[in-house]
Amino acid sequence: MRIGCLQFAPALGDVAGNIERADAILAKAAPHHLDLLMLPELAFTGYNHPSLAAIEPYLESTAVGPSTAWAIAAARRLGCHVSVGYPEKSTATPRVLYNAVVLVSPEGLVVWHYRKRFLYYTDETWAQEGDDADFTTRHVEGLGHDVAMGICMDLNPYRFQSAWDTYEFSSQAAASRASLILVTMAWNATRDSPWPPNEASMPDMSTLGYWFERLQPLLTASGRSLDDPTAGAAKEVLVAMCNRSGAEGSAIYAGSSTVMGIVDGRAILYGALGRDAEELLVVDSSEKQDAAELRMRVAACQG
Repeated sequence: MRIGCLQFAPALGDVAGNIERADAILAKAAPHHLDLLMLPELAFTGYNHPSLAAIEPYLESTAVGPSTAWAIAAARRLGCHVSVGYPEKSTATPRVLYNAVVLVSPEGLVVWHYRKRFLYYTDETWAQEGDDADFTTRHVEGLGHDVAMGICMDLNPYRFQSAWDTYEFSSQAAASRASLILVTMAWNATRDSPWPPNEASMPDMSTLGYWFERLQPLLTASGRSLDDPTAGAAKEVLVAMCNRSGAEGSAIYAGSSTVMGIVDGRAILYGALGRDAEELLVVDSSEKQDAAELRMRVAACQG
């Protein structure tokens, strides 16, 4: 499977400029034969809106605004599925606002519209929790996978209050036997100043380690085949995490968009971008000879 993660640094509130920025990165990369193209959370509006009043001008009606229009055009042009995060205003009365992501087929049809369930502090100033009772997995025929979709904070414990080892998102993905995990992000770095030049071009390994740890139930489930000779060959689970880079005011983002595979209780890192990179990461999961094992275990992540 060929997955593209378009990591860039959207400017807050500059929808037209951010679309031009994404288009320029795609034009330079000139990708071919992608199965899936992912963009970050709130890709064209920017993320760090401090209030409802601040984000109000950029709210988009459900799956019909500029973000969805861009996804439809890109999907048809590239002949692949495309996912884009955007701030949604529902058509219900009274209206409800969500941090959402839309997944579009190569034919330009909306095949999934997901609403963020676990809100970060910034989201809580304007958005409601997604209306699904629980995280869900859906079979996406065109991708040939059972897909679990999340947005950034969904990977964390609920409100940072539930037990660390509940692993709400990845436990559901493992229980439902999802084979493709898609997480679109505006993941903050644990710092309050720009990355030093010598670090900006490299992935943030502390962030990768944290993401890896939050996938523990998938690793545990995939490792069971090693102890059960009757289980047959383990099926690889692909995980794509598309983050943004750059900064918005005091918010510094971690970049480090990543695609990995999980099989036999270990993770294979297919590719990761630098902290400040603005480019398209393209990985092919069939090219295992070019992948490196992600040599981290839960104990190492917690130590």
